[in-house]
Amino acid sequence: MQKITTFLWFNDNAEEAANLYVSIFKNSKIGRVTRYGDAGPGPKGAAMSVTFTLEGQEFFALNGGPKFSFTPAISLFVSCETQAEVDDLWEKLSAGGRKDRCGWLQDKYGLSWQIIPTALGRMLGDSDPEKAKRVMQAMLQMSKIEIRGLQEAYDRK
Repeated sequence: MQKITTFLWFNDNAEEAANLYVSIFKNSKIGRVTRYGDAGPGPKGAAMSVTFTLEGQEFFALNGGPKFSFTPAISLFVSCETQAEVDDLWEKLSAGGRKDRCGWLQDKYGLSWQIIPTALGRMLGDSDPEKAKRVMQAMLQMSKIEIRGLQEAYDRK
């Protein structure tokens, strides 16, 4: 069992969100769904909480009502090896939500994600500060991160 688990507060669509996330990421599954009974406070049979795993990371989702909503101050950072993976996750997770800058998006539930190619970290960490600076400047102009554009900035003399 994981010692620290990310807890996500949804209004009333935790089960729907968990099912969407599990459908997008490989090596993912729904765990336990706890449903309201006669005692409430939600409608009998509706999901109260859902546990799920995405790529080995456990999450707990609660239908806690409208008191709290997500903020970009907390986001899920996804490391991607290829542009195809970036493209796929970018489109699937932003559907019905919002595409932001520098690899950030909000899904249709308001949860923020960062879809980031691992190449970005390698280039930004280069020992040549001019290369790293050019990559940073290129990234700041992007919504979805494009590895080719980063590489072009990195290679520029």
